[in-house]
Amino acid sequence: MATTVLIVDDSKLARIVAGKTLAALQPEWERIEAGNAQDALEILRERKIDVAMIDFNMPDKDGLELAAELRAIHPTMPIAVITANIQDEVIARAREVNATFVSKPLTEDGLRGFVSGAALRLRSGGA
Repeated sequence: MATTVLIVDDSKLARIVAGKTLAALQPEWERIEAGNAQDALEILRERKIDVAMIDFNMPDKDGLELAAELRAIHPTMPIAVITANIQDEVIARAREVNATFVSKPLTEDGLRGFVSGAALRLRSGGA
């Protein structure tokens, strides 16, 4: 069964970078993109999503607000909040919703820990 990853970022370029970075680590994972939180929630209602990678800085609803909503719906889903905003408050809020903090610019090394942990959790049936 394929693993489906939802990449949420208001920047098309950032979604492309995240998709390419993810593909380098897990080429068999299917990638679906959303440009904002509302689109992401609609996709989640229509499809089974296994993993979410969410940008922090987005209009209307920030990535941590979206992560909290996803966490309420999917208590064990691996969620990464991706941002260049490396403030203690943002990192603490990510931990509060049990999301992994990943800093921008996104690199394979930066994403590897989250992806490895997500793959392990999915294989063990925890998601």
